[in-house]
Amino acid sequence: MQKTILITGGGRGIGAATARLLAQQGHAICINYSSNQATAQAVVKDIQAAGGQAWCVAADVSQADQVQALFAFVDRECPPLYALVNNAGIVAPYARVEDMDVARFQRVFATNVMGSFMCAQAALKRMSTRHGGAGGSIVNLSTAFVKTGAPGMAVDYAASKSAIETFTIGLAREVAAEGVRVNAVRPGLIDTEIHAAAGDADRANKAKDFVPMKRAGRAEEVAQAIAWLVSDAASYSTGAVVDVSGGV
Repeated sequence: MQKTILITGGGRGIGAATARLLAQQGHAICINYSSNQATAQAVVKDIQAAGGQAWCVAADVSQADQVQALFAFVDRECPPLYALVNNAGIVAPYARVEDMDVARFQRVFATNVMGSFMCAQAALKRMSTRHGGAGGSIVNLSTAFVKTGAPGMAVDYAASKSAIETFTIGLAREVAAEGVRVNAVRPGLIDTEIHAAAGDADRANKAKDFVPMKRAGRAEEVAQAIAWLVSDAASYSTGAVVDVSGGV
C-alpha cells in the first residue's frame, strides 16, 4: 500500500527537489506551503504528470491551528502518513544581532523551531506504535551555519537550527522504541531561493570559494540525503545529523 510523505515548505528549493525525488521512488507526496500556491501546485502537477500521487495544502506551520488543519487534510485526503520532512524554515535579511528586533526573533523561532516541534508532535500521534501507528520517519532540516553561528549575518537563524539539532537527538531517543526514526540533514551552501530572502541572491556564487569543494551544492543533492534517511536503507539510523556541505 502506498504511503504518504509530508514535506513542509515543499514548493521550492530543497523541499521541491525532495518531493520530486520521493515521488519518483513511489511515495505519495503532500506538499505544505505558506503563501506561494503557484510553486507548490507546479510541483504537484509535475508529480502527477509522471504518474505519481501528490497534493498541496496551505498552512503556516508557526500556527498551531493551521498545523492541526494540515494534518487533518492528510488524514482525510491522503494514504497513511509514513514520514515527515520538516523543511519549512525562514531566514531574515542579514544583520548583526544588535540590529535585530524582537519581532524578527519571534518569527524565525516560531517557524523554524516551534513549527518543527508542532509538526513532529502531530506526526508522532499518527506514526508511533505508542499511539497505534505503524512506525515511520522524521527528517529535520538544519544548516551548516550551526558550526559558525553565522556572525554578522544570521545568528538568529543559526541558533534556531542548533535547536533543531538538539531536538533531533532528544526526540530520536525518546521514540526509538516506538518505530519512529528521527534524523536531520545539515545542508551547507546550497543554490536555492533562500539567499534572496536573506538579501543576497547571488551569495551561492560569491561564497563558493569558501567551500572546500569550490562550488555551491544543488537542492537535488540534499534531497538524496533526505530520501536515504526516510528509506528502509537507513533502518538502523536515528539521532543522526548528515552533513551535505561540500566539506564545510
